[in-house]
Amino acid sequence: MNVQNFGEPSGYLDFARLGPLSHAVAAVLAESARRRVGDMPLAWFEEQAARTRSAAARLLRAAEHEVAFLSSTSHGLFAAAAALPGEGVVLLPRGEFPANVYPWLRFEGRGGLRVRWIDEARLTPQVLAEHLDASVRALAVSAVDALTGYPAPLGALKEVLGPGRVLVVDAIQGLGVVPLEVEAADVLVCGGQKWLRAGWGAALLLARDRVAGLMAPGLGGWSGVEDPLAGPAPRPPLAGAAAHTMTNPDWSAVAALGVAIELVLEAGVAEIGRRTADRLGELLDTARAAGARVLLDGPAGAGGPAPPGAGRGAGHGAGRGAAEWSGIGSFTMPGRDPAAVHAALAAAGLTTTLRGEWIRLSPHATTSGEAVQRLAAALHPPRKESS
Repeated sequence: MNVQNFGEPSGYLDFARLGPLSHAVAAVLAESARRRVGDMPLAWFEEQAARTRSAAARLLRAAEHEVAFLSSTSHGLFAAAAALPGEGVVLLPRGEFPANVYPWLRFEGRGGLRVRWIDEARLTPQVLAEHLDASVRALAVSAVDALTGYPAPLGALKEVLGPGRVLVVDAIQGLGVVPLEVEAADVLVCGGQKWLRAGWGAALLLARDRVAGLMAPGLGGWSGVEDPLAGPAPRPPLAGAAAHTMTNPDWSAVAALGVAIELVLEAGVAEIGRRTADRLGELLDTARAAGARVLLDGPAGAGGPAPPGAGRGAGHGAGRGAAEWSGIGSFTMPGRDPAAVHAALAAAGLTTTLRGEWIRLSPHATTSGEAVQRLAAALHPPRKESS
């Protein structure tokens, strides 16, 4: 990834919360605003939308009609919950980020699926198999856990689910920054404001043809039907993901999303993932050297793959593949106040997220080595003055 196209501060380690825009995205947003002040050539926005759809289809390895644009990840998850009416159960890991919880809770009892919680810390194919029965119609899961950075084994989960159930994936913490088994997702949603670095206002909705018969256009509005002005409502729903849209998206945000995805495709997700994982590994190794406890640390085979930094010795990054971990890692400093540690990092010019006792680090492929040096200096225990 060409770092010259990006300009975030060297200590910015918070892409899991918000990704600073690239210069190219900022430029297309400025051009969009300029055109909207002028003669409003709608053809330009239509061209940008077509360009974005093409890029998104390549990233998701999907047909273009299987991709649509919504306003946010939450919008897409509500559309997914609304699209699965009737009897049955949706499985939901207990530790899911709230955005992937409330849509299912809101539709439960309103014609939607009943929520059945999975309480195990990690969702593995074996755990999923233990929760399956004839009533299960869907599984909703994050591609990457927002705190631990643990990636869900999407391919194996879909294999266990089988073709008659729907795998709904919230991909906002992984799409574009780590290799994901996107082919496994029946429905996938992802906003552009985090790792894709496209800003707010537009999100991807993937709804594959193979599950079209299992879903209904629950939130589908006038933009999701054929010729909405041609006759009395209701009109037939459009084919593909567009059937689940309520109205037109923010076309400026869609244009920005397209440019952002093209940058990802140009650099390659595998290369972005490798660089991101290497930088995260350096940061977590630095935290460990200062006495930190890293979330999910443990030997390989003890509940999951070895975490970043585990087993290193023959060079940086040994024992860990880019596909095994994401760009997210969290740590705590035993015996030290988490808020005080977080404040010390901020004073050192490091932007991170504090969630409970855990400080979350989420660098990107463009994060410089200076961030590692700042982290080491900020975490070094203060020297006690001799009396």
